[in-house]
Amino acid sequence: MNSPRVALAGMILESNRHARPAARADFESLTWVRGDALLAEALSPEPALAKEFSAFVRAMEATGPWTPAPILLAACHPLGPVEEAVFEAYSEEVLAALEQPVDAVYLCHHGAMVATHLDDPDGELAARIRNKVGADVPIVQTLDLHGNVSDRMCRSVDLICGYRTNPHVDMVERGEEAAFSLRRILSGLADPKIAHVKLPLAPASVGLLTASGPYGELIDFGQKRQAELAGAILNVSIFGNFIFSDVPENGISVVVTARRDIAAAEELAGELAAKAWETRHRFVRNLTSLEEAVDMAVDGNRAPVIFSDAGDNPGGGGSGRATELLSALVDAGAENVLYGSYFDPGLADEAHGMGVGARFAARFNRSAGSEPWERWDAPLEVEATVAGLREGDVMGRLGIFAGRRLKLGRCALLVIGGIRVVVISDRAQTADPVLFEMFGIDIAEARTVVVKSRGHFRAGFLPWFSPERVFEVDTAGLTSPVLERWPLERVPRPSFPLDPDAGWP
Repeated sequence: MNSPRVALAGMILESNRHARPAARADFESLTWVRGDALLAEALSPEPALAKEFSAFVRAMEATGPWTPAPILLAACHPLGPVEEAVFEAYSEEVLAALEQPVDAVYLCHHGAMVATHLDDPDGELAARIRNKVGADVPIVQTLDLHGNVSDRMCRSVDLICGYRTNPHVDMVERGEEAAFSLRRILSGLADPKIAHVKLPLAPASVGLLTASGPYGELIDFGQKRQAELAGAILNVSIFGNFIFSDVPENGISVVVTARRDIAAAEELAGELAAKAWETRHRFVRNLTSLEEAVDMAVDGNRAPVIFSDAGDNPGGGGSGRATELLSALVDAGAENVLYGSYFDPGLADEAHGMGVGARFAARFNRSAGSEPWERWDAPLEVEATVAGLREGDVMGRLGIFAGRRLKLGRCALLVIGGIRVVVISDRAQTADPVLFEMFGIDIAEARTVVVKSRGHFRAGFLPWFSPERVFEVDTAGLTSPVLERWPLERVPRPSFPLDPDAGWP
């Protein structure tokens, strides 16, 4: 095939069932790019797209002739279920574009999307696209390792390539891998077959780190076994699930793609699933209590530490507006604390209107309502000084955002006693030091750093904080990893750790 015509599309959303629904405007604020503009952005020096998407396009460019057919890439910061109208409009546009024949399709998804009318919209989209292009057109797909993978998805595509790192720092490699695999498929060097094993094991994300612990060991073992099988296996991806989606597809998924022989994929998938189940008790992690965190923050006789405001992680659907931990630190008179980043456009606008040096009564969450997902966004009024102002168009520097352009809107640095607080106007987790450094802050000078992020901050702040100096604080919010607090109605039961006596197979 001299110049295969490859359709490019994707809908990226990690859905927290308890967060507010994701509307069209939420996608447009991050990514809703189509056609030639999509291709141009992917090839730009500083793309503001999912990194695996840009990497796939660049890898295809580097490996031979092809004819890109960019359709639409939609992406939204983690929120609740996507609204039905938004999902269907996206689907209709992609399917209409696929009226033109293509030789292959690349889908860039997260894998843990929920729709207001569907529990498995990722699988539904894959099935619709397969029905449209027919059985002979290869479909390759990249997914976040927090995907809730379904049998339907696995039946509808030819290759699923999932991240291997959490914090996520391998998106470029996975986009490239998907492109290289597609080249093999199109040239006849592979006729892929997918095997999928779902386990009744649905841990919270705090138990899914990959630098150490059972999940990382399982992924590493999968890569070792793939290498040992001398080319018989095209890909091994192990998906940890995203428990807050609360769907029938929750649970760790082992997805193995054989180059040709489904039996080889099934045997390896079964081996990896059994190993995961044997280590299930190690997927449960303990958190630091709020009281312990405050005591540490006011202790002047310890090394610098970083706290995760684990219950309010915008990267998992959190509002970015919960004030429980900040309020406790203010009341305790904590000193030399950096806290970021609060999503409060109204507060940022007020600070910009007053100017640097102004002292005022800073009102967090002045616009908080009474919706269920706002119940932790308690108003907080404190005396503050405006210490810095800027527009938040910055380049990510470390970790998950490295090399990706961020558009945070109007940003402000407020000083509240001994605490410096970053306020942003586009909801994003603080996983990169640039959210502090854009104000000229030297992170090494802080004794306590607090971030609204669950796990990805570990990669971004590793130069200052080794794992033993990282503490995940048990705060309330939409991403509290204490699963007993949530009315999980669709997760298959029994399922460990919700049901300690769950069995498998």
